[in-house]
Amino acid sequence: MNIHERYMRLAIKLARKAEGRTSPNPVVGAVIAKDNKITGKGYHKRAGLPHAEINALRAAGSRAKGATLYVTLEPCDHFGRTPPCTAAIIKSGIKRVFVAMRDPNPVNSGRGIGKLRRHGIETRVGLLAGEAADMNRPYIKFITKRIPFVTVKVAQSLDGKIATRTGDSKWISSDDSRRYVHELRSRADAVMVGANTVTRDDPMLLSGLRGKQPVRVIVGGRSALPSNAKIFSDTHKAPVILVRPSGRFEKKVNLKRLLAALAKRGITNILVEGGGELIAGLVKEKLVDRFLVFIAPKIVGGRLAKTAVEGSGIEKIKDALGLKNMSVRRFKEDILIEAQV
Repeated sequence: MNIHERYMRLAIKLARKAEGRTSPNPVVGAVIAKDNKITGKGYHKRAGLPHAEINALRAAGSRAKGATLYVTLEPCDHFGRTPPCTAAIIKSGIKRVFVAMRDPNPVNSGRGIGKLRRHGIETRVGLLAGEAADMNRPYIKFITKRIPFVTVKVAQSLDGKIATRTGDSKWISSDDSRRYVHELRSRADAVMVGANTVTRDDPMLLSGLRGKQPVRVIVGGRSALPSNAKIFSDTHKAPVILVRPSGRFEKKVNLKRLLAALAKRGITNILVEGGGELIAGLVKEKLVDRFLVFIAPKIVGGRLAKTAVEGSGIEKIKDALGLKNMSVRRFKEDILIEAQV
C-alpha cells in the first residue's frame, strides 16, 4: 500500500463514522498531509454541518499551505446549506488534491474538480473509487434515481423458516444478531414493515435504540391495525407513516410510487424487516439493493411455516433473482449472509 492509498483509506474510515447520519447528503472523509505527516482530518457529521474538507482545513490551519488533500468525494462548488468547499480549498493554499470519486450529483459533477484545476491545483481522481462508491451506495442511488436504497433484513432458521406454522417467531436469531440489527436500524432513515407483520408480531422495531430514530413505515391493505400496537408507542419521537392502496379498486400499495414519495422527504436508506408479501413485492418490482440474511442453527419444519419471501414466486430456477458480492459473518451461533442485487 503506497502513502496515497494509506491516507485515502483513512479518509474512508473517517467517512464511515457518520454512516446513516448525513442523509440526504453523502458520507465524506478528508485527510490533509504534508511531508508525510497528517496535519488535519475530518468528516461530514450531519446534513447542515460543515463538510469534511472544511473540518480538515480547520484542523490543519496554516499547515494546509502546500499540503495534499485526500477526500472521498469531489468537493462541492455550489451553495447549498453550506458555502462551496472549493473556495476554502483554494484559499487555504492546498497544492494537490486526491479525489476518490466524482460526485454523481449533476449539480456538482465535474464542477468541483474543474474549479480546482483552473486554479492551478493538481487534482487526481479515482484513488480507491470502488471503496468510496460502496459506502455511498444509498446516496448514489438517491441522487441518480430519486428513490431510496433498499436493504431487506431477514432472520430465519437453517431450513428457511421465519416463523412456525402458528406464526411464532420469537426468537429465531441470537441476542448478538439482534443487537447488530439495532445498529442497522440506527443507520437507516426509515424502517419498513408490512401491516400483517404489525398485526401478527406486534414489533416495537426501535426498542433499545439510542440516538437517531428512523421513520417507521407500515405498508398494507385496507384492514385496520390494532390501536395498541407497539409500533405506535409514544416512547419514540420517530413518526409512523401508514401507507395503504390509494385507489378504490387497488389491492396493493404501488411500491415504486411509495419509494419516490419517501425520497422526496429526504429518505435515502430504508431497512425492510418483513413480511413476506412486502419483500416479494419489492423483489418483483426490482427495488431491492441488498439482502442481509441471518441464519440460525435451528430446524423449524412445516409446509405452512412462513418463509421470508412469499408472493406467487417464480416458475423456473433460471428466473431466480441472482445476488453478487456475497460476504459471510458470524454472530456467535448465527451466520449473517450479506449480498447485493
